[in-house]
Amino acid sequence: MTPLSLRDCLPRDLDRACLVGRVWCDTPHPGPVLITVRNGEAIDVTQLGPTMADLLERDDLLEALANAEGPSLGPVEQLLKNALAEPQQAPYLLAPCDLQAVKACGVTFAVSLLERVIEEQAGGDPARASALRAELQALIGSDLSRIVPGSEEAMTLKRELQARGGWSQYMEVGIGPDAEVFTKAQPLSSVGFGAGVGLHPASQWNNPEPEIVLAVDSRGTVRGAALGNDVNLRDIEGRSALLLGKAKDNNASSAIGPFIRLFDESFGIDDVRRARVTLRIEGADDDFLLEGESDMGEISRDPLDLVSQTHGAHHQYPDGFMLYLGTMFSPIQDRDGAGQGFTHHLDDRVTIATPALGALVNHVGRSDALPPWRYGLRAMMRDLAAR
Repeated sequence: MTPLSLRDCLPRDLDRACLVGRVWCDTPHPGPVLITVRNGEAIDVTQLGPTMADLLERDDLLEALANAEGPSLGPVEQLLKNALAEPQQAPYLLAPCDLQAVKACGVTFAVSLLERVIEEQAGGDPARASALRAELQALIGSDLSRIVPGSEEAMTLKRELQARGGWSQYMEVGIGPDAEVFTKAQPLSSVGFGAGVGLHPASQWNNPEPEIVLAVDSRGTVRGAALGNDVNLRDIEGRSALLLGKAKDNNASSAIGPFIRLFDESFGIDDVRRARVTLRIEGADDDFLLEGESDMGEISRDPLDLVSQTHGAHHQYPDGFMLYLGTMFSPIQDRDGAGQGFTHHLDDRVTIATPALGALVNHVGRSDALPPWRYGLRAMMRDLAAR
């Protein structure tokens, strides 16, 4: 594997970026603390919280962070180094969210839409994917990326595909009026920078999904963005959409980090819309290398439309929510044999990056072998009370 540059894991314009995150500390009381980054130092701002959900509700958040006088936890690059250590050494970075619901949008790019249909028709068998890909491209016969979901053009295509037996539940959420929004993980269960990401032991065909994750407050206002890995089990979800929960919500299957970059004069929703999210997968046992990119400019639904489909009069989130926006990247490069496509090996290193947000780095393990999720709401309430 190539040496990892810790500086490249931070936003390129670190001196302008307003970052917030969570760090696990052992002293003076074990538990998470909230931080911001100032002049390369991690500053404890827990007094403004005490949770990230509380912090993101503040209307004066940018000013409060600029004036916060908490203790330093040391250079931020040291926190990254501690998070990459095995085992991780306190103080180290956690996922930057806590009480927020963790939601995700699927099939928001035309390229990933085609791959979801392939998964469904392959019934979880990767060996059938190549032939199905060619058949579907011939059947659809149009550039899905130019079709506006819910438009009359989209509904005309739907009727044509239904008549030809080519319609799919994935096509419905890909070009129909309603986005796919599902619960990816439970509050406090996401892992952060440096941690292992988990594959269900039953899965043999899986991949990372490099995404931008919006941090949204209880009013439905987007306060910032982070990077995310929505670990995807193609064989399990491909067998049945009713297995989405089993495919998506497992121990360590949601990674978010390294920080939330808050929206301010230097970074906002237009930067999210223009972002190019890169992915690099490096094999530990076979020297495999795969690089790809997800261009947010190709997304089929605007990020704010996805937020409004998630939050509103129909559904409230009193602690806010994190929203994975989906990806156009679906790896098809053969790894273990011709026609087998891509799947993870244990100990793969996955790096998801974009200049404005830095990089999210994780290694791949099995959900039943990685450290179990034990730090839930009751544990957090006990730690807060102890302080």
